[in-house]
Amino acid sequence: MSEAISGAFIIVPAYRCAHAGYWLITQMSDLLPYRTMAYNNAWANHRLLTACARLSPDEFTAKRTGFFPSLRATLNHILIIDHFYVDAMEGGTLGPAAWADQEPCATVAALKEAQAAVDRRLLNVAEALDGAGLQRIVSVHRGTSIQRERMDRLLLHLFQHQVHHRGQAHAMLSGTSVSPPQLDEFFSAGEAPLRAEEFAELGWSEEKIWPGRRAD
Repeated sequence: MSEAISGAFIIVPAYRCAHAGYWLITQMSDLLPYRTMAYNNAWANHRLLTACARLSPDEFTAKRTGFFPSLRATLNHILIIDHFYVDAMEGGTLGPAAWADQEPCATVAALKEAQAAVDRRLLNVAEALDGAGLQRIVSVHRGTSIQRERMDRLLLHLFQHQVHHRGQAHAMLSGTSVSPPQLDEFFSAGEAPLRAEEFAELGWSEEKIWPGRRAD
């Protein structure tokens, strides 16, 4: 069955159910949440790290209340765990080597560049998904064992991790001279003008992150 778009459905390169022997068709709505969460994650990181770029070096490294003791430590943790899981989703075996250096980026500029790079890799993973890809078993190398998880569950786990620790960084930022940016948005159609400048910086369009959708 060839790839095509038909109404509200994406007909992906079809695959047969191993037991029932029938064609499975993936709805666009099944894939969209994973894609848009990956885009929202990259957008939120861009917005947060742009704000952090206005911090002094002392503010960036100052001891603060949180799971990790500073903004630098918290943001580096997001980065290294992203490396760990995205590598696994790509079929790699990086494993615990991802956190051999707990703070690989000493400056906000270095963090912003590294985070944007892994965010693009995660977007590539999400963009390549189809119905079979969502159910694909990912091998997560944990040093002494290999954890095997379905792609959809692993993606949701990673998104949750990102939101959790980004929220902590957001709270830490509120104790500095820099006002924290709004991060509790998703992609409401009516608020598109408010993110237009950032989308231009990222090279995105509204159609790119939410294809075929528009407000009534």
